[in-house]
Amino acid sequence: MELQHNSHQVYELGYHIIFCTKYRNKVLEGDVAVTCRHAIAEACVAYGWKLEEIEVMPDHVHMFVTAPPQTAPAEIAKTVKSISAVKIFTTYPSLKGRRFWGSGLWSPSTYFGSVGHISEDTVRRYIQTQKERA
Repeated sequence: MELQHNSHQVYELGYHIIFCTKYRNKVLEGDVAVTCRHAIAEACVAYGWKLEEIEVMPDHVHMFVTAPPQTAPAEIAKTVKSISAVKIFTTYPSLKGRRFWGSGLWSPSTYFGSVGHISEDTVRRYIQTQKERA
């Protein structure tokens, strides 16, 4: 992850995001997995997020994405889940009726983890020793 900046901000913000298919249905295999991967990558490009890594498993997706500070991780997940579900159901309409009974592709639950180059302990020590270094 590299240091990024815009006109008023310098940042290194990365997120590990995991989301599952509804009912943990194992439908993200073969061409469906490829379509999912491409839909997520295209959404990230369209919104200006950098998709660092992605792995599509049969019933869930792991992604490592970097984004500017004004973009909430929940917004990233909501957007990629929505766009990928539409693309997958459009490309493979039989999935919707067979396994998801008219509901969405993704479970509403999502895991979010922050990714950085320094540890929690380092940040704590840095803040605690501010007066000593001033």
